[in-house]
Amino acid sequence: MASVLKSLSLIADPTRVRLLLLLKQEELSVAELQEVLSLPQSNISAQLAKLKTAGLVSDRRSGKNRLYQLDQPGTKDQPTHEHFLALLEAAGAELREVAKDADALQIVLRKRAQTAKAYFDALAGKFGRHYIPGRSWKGLGETLLKLMPPLVIADLGAGEGTLSQLLAERAKKVIAVDSSEKMVAYGAELAQKHGFANLEFRLGDIEAPPIPPLSVDLVFLSQALHHAQNPEKALKAAHGILRPGGRIVVLDLLKHQFEQARELYADVWLGFSESDLHEMLAKAGFKKIETSVVHRESKSPHFQTVLALAEKENRLTASGHWMGS
Repeated sequence: MASVLKSLSLIADPTRVRLLLLLKQEELSVAELQEVLSLPQSNISAQLAKLKTAGLVSDRRSGKNRLYQLDQPGTKDQPTHEHFLALLEAAGAELREVAKDADALQIVLRKRAQTAKAYFDALAGKFGRHYIPGRSWKGLGETLLKLMPPLVIADLGAGEGTLSQLLAERAKKVIAVDSSEKMVAYGAELAQKHGFANLEFRLGDIEAPPIPPLSVDLVFLSQALHHAQNPEKALKAAHGILRPGGRIVVLDLLKHQFEQARELYADVWLGFSESDLHEMLAKAGFKKIETSVVHRESKSPHFQTVLALAEKENRLTASGHWMGS
């Protein structure tokens, strides 16, 4: 086992502290640690190798993966064990990333528990592979939209309004907001052409949408957040226009490294990790946050789509004001 002095020198590095605190809570693979820490795999593997050599980390094979866990110096009956854990916790308390790591870890652990999802992923991979008359994703999507109650919906960053029109088939009212005058004019023309009297296009920014506070039931941000200069401000604005109990749906790109997207698609951000979205939604005041990766493109650069759902709290404070409003 590692000596106390060597252990202290190893936990002087912030990344190693974060790794050890995570492995103290759960056995994790390199891929899971990479997802939690948002660091390159090579960096994580190198740090794990150092910790393993020092006797602070051990690993075991589980199927195709190798799982790592924390091995503290000494045994549980010796003071060294307690002292090391106390120092590790103290070091972690000085790192602001540790709180974010804890949230990201919960996301990873939830993914593990979703065993049924693997079945549906396999089923989705086969969908459309064999021709069956009348079966289509469009048909399924429109069917699900028909099941929605008649809500007042804001589609922020709506573009030409394809989603807005689908939503308008069932919604009480849809307010489509976009910062492009041409997009707004084109979308409004299409809405009029197709007879959507309940679909209104407005020119504005998703960070300050031209919609009164507490006036909508549902907010959609579909592939729009990565175009925002300040995504946190956009989510806070969405929170402000929602009624208590209202919900937000964010569909965006999972964090990627395809730098050309900045020029090709005018992207400001190269997507967001699940933990990024969770943290931003929480800061904006949302509760009951759920995230999941729902699609991966088969062609390079293999963009992935992340879905985030959250709710605005629906209860009164002692002063009679709505929580989160």
